[in-house]
Amino acid sequence: MSYATVMVHVGADEGSDARVRLAASLGERFHSTLIGVTGQAPAPIYANEGMVLDLGPTEDETMTVTAELGRLGEHFRNLVGPTNRRVEWRASPDHPIEVVARAARAADLIVIGTDPAPTDPFRALDPGSVILRAGRPVLVVPRGLGVLDPTRVMIAWKDTREARRALVDALPFLHEAERVMVVEVCDAGMEDIAQDDIDDVERHLARHRISTGAGIVVQGASSTAGELIRIAREERIDLIVAGGYGHSRLGEWIFGGVTRGLIADSPICSLLSH
Repeated sequence: MSYATVMVHVGADEGSDARVRLAASLGERFHSTLIGVTGQAPAPIYANEGMVLDLGPTEDETMTVTAELGRLGEHFRNLVGPTNRRVEWRASPDHPIEVVARAARAADLIVIGTDPAPTDPFRALDPGSVILRAGRPVLVVPRGLGVLDPTRVMIAWKDTREARRALVDALPFLHEAERVMVVEVCDAGMEDIAQDDIDDVERHLARHRISTGAGIVVQGASSTAGELIRIAREERIDLIVAGGYGHSRLGEWIFGGVTRGLIADSPICSLLSH
C-alpha cells in the first residue's frame, strides 16, 4: 500500500513554498504523481450593510484571476524542478475549498497548511473545511516546515470512526517508520479500558507487519491536544496520526478540540482523517 498520488495546495500564504517542497519530497519517497492545486475567486461587490451584489466577475477581474493562477502554476513547477515523476497542475477561478474538494477525487493524500479559517475565502484555504469535505487523508503542515522524514510516528488513539480511518490512511507512513507508538489520553478511572484499546491497535498493526513500542495511556491534565503535543516533543516524533473531529453548521467548520489544537499549535505535521 502506498500513496500513488500526492496533492498539495499552492497558495499565496507564507508557508506555501515550503509546503510544496515537502509534498515533492513525499512524492519522491512514495514514487507518486505530484499534483499542485489552487483556486481563486473574484471577490463580489458589497453594497450597504454588508449585502452582496453578485453581478458576476467582470472581464478584467477574470483576466486578473486567470493571470494569478497561471503565475502560481509556473511558480509551482519551478519549485518542484526536474523530476522523473509525473507532475500535474490544476487551477480554477473558484473558491479554493471548492477547487480542492473537487480535485480530491484524484488524490490519495492531500497536503495543506495550518492557516486558520481565512478572512478572505476567495483566495485562502480553510484547513477544517478540507478535512471535512475531502474524503481523503489530509497532511497538515505547520508554516515554514519544508521537510518531513517520518521516522518516528505517533498514533493519537481514540476509539472512534475517525481514528480508525486515520490509522488505515496512515499505513504507508507506518510501514516506512522506524518507530511507531500509540498514545491515548483518557479521563481518570478509564486507564484500563484505554490500555485494552491500545493493545488491540498494536495487535492490529502487528498483523500488518508494523511493530510498535509500548503504548502510552495518559490521564489528561490539560487539553488532549496539549498532552499529545507534549508527548510528541518529548519523544521527538516526526508525524502525528489522528482522527479529524468536527461538523459543519451553516457552512461553518466547527472544530473538535483535538483537531483545532493540532492545527493551531502543533509544530509537527499531523495526518488527519475525517
